[in-house]
Amino acid sequence: MHRKAPLVVVGDALLDRDLTGTAERLAPDAPVPVVADCAHRLRPGGAALTAYLAARDGREVTLITGLGDDPASEELRQLLAPELKLIELPLTGALSEKTRVMAQGSPVVRLDRGTGRVREATDAAREALCSASAVLVSDYGRGAADALRNVLAERPPLVWDPHPRGGPPVPGTRLVSPARAEARTFAAAAVDQERHGNALRDAALDAAELVRHWRVAAVAVTLGANGALLSYGENPLLVPASAAHHGDSCGAGDRFAATAAGLLADGALVAEAVEGAVAAATEFVGAGGAGGVTHTDAAPAATADATDARDLVTRVRATGGTVVAAGGCFDLLHAGHVGLLQAARRLGDCLVVCVNSDASVRRRKGDGRPVNALADRVRVLNALACVDAVAVFDEDTPERLLAGLRPHIWVKGGDYSGADLPEAALLEEWGGQAVLLPYLDGRSSTAIVARAREGAR
Repeated sequence: MHRKAPLVVVGDALLDRDLTGTAERLAPDAPVPVVADCAHRLRPGGAALTAYLAARDGREVTLITGLGDDPASEELRQLLAPELKLIELPLTGALSEKTRVMAQGSPVVRLDRGTGRVREATDAAREALCSASAVLVSDYGRGAADALRNVLAERPPLVWDPHPRGGPPVPGTRLVSPARAEARTFAAAAVDQERHGNALRDAALDAAELVRHWRVAAVAVTLGANGALLSYGENPLLVPASAAHHGDSCGAGDRFAATAAGLLADGALVAEAVEGAVAAATEFVGAGGAGGVTHTDAAPAATADATDARDLVTRVRATGGTVVAAGGCFDLLHAGHVGLLQAARRLGDCLVVCVNSDASVRRRKGDGRPVNALADRVRVLNALACVDAVAVFDEDTPERLLAGLRPHIWVKGGDYSGADLPEAALLEEWGGQAVLLPYLDGRSSTAIVARAREGAR
């Protein structure tokens, strides 16, 4: 298999938090919603999210960013350490944090704190940039790109993801990826040119102006659900999104930049990279945006995974969607499993997979099982496009977990009969339905293990 090219990300890291709950009443002392039963989620933000997503693509990633001695910086270090290499720049002040309070899947308020800025570059950062084969700049205007601008100017990056508080990209950058409003702001600052209210034409004019003004090879203006407009200075290429998702778009620009830079690093043409980035950003929003990003899967625990699943279920229910859950050991993931999960996902708007812990598998399957430990099984399941969340249970059956999730539909493989589904009666308590879906004939983990043992003799 072709090895993905390594990537160096330069930019300003943030720490993002989501407090997700439900709002069903107003406070008695003020006309504001009361958000109850909040679940707390922590994730990388800004350049840290971009680097994190690139690393999750299976790429070796180095992040050059400002971090300090404050608690938020330490929390971010712990999130990033298992995924990528960090080169820290000294920070003046505390790391910037963004906290969103969400109710029924929609933001109620955002709380910002921390005004830290990068103080200066370091020799380690300069050396990493000078030796890098591919560089992505994610400039949130907190000093990282400015501190290293001289080095970046000598070796222009593949992608520059600009933000209004940051400076312009260095000349020679291969692709710049502003959002629509950002492109309008940057172009208006560059030249006083009248626009006519035709959104697509105005975006094309802005992109062409920015190619000339910034002296870069190409500008891709991201248009949300409409995809992206790629300009080399004239005759733009519109790359449409394959689907329109109306979910949480937070982080979509970071997903776009990470994908585009990775594809360019692997040798793709600019147009190919933009097409791939639009597809990745579209899928990202459909999967819940930044709110769907899990911060670790190195050692999944039932409580953490169940929390992620409950957050997803809350969002889907809030929009009137159908929640589907499926369960099993999934020890050796095979075509029968994949077919079952794909069919289950088509029954609703999200799919939560409830997977047996290692101890639960041993009780069901005997010594020598599972073949694959829980962390590996969860990671493989999470990699499937049809799986939206994974939750772990330690009991022999997932009844306690299901009682917390309360899915509309519960799916099991067709090698069970109605008598083997104790969960069916539980689903009836809240009006849910248990269904069986057929496996592909002859596919099972037990059969695969048996054939492997026979072949080893």
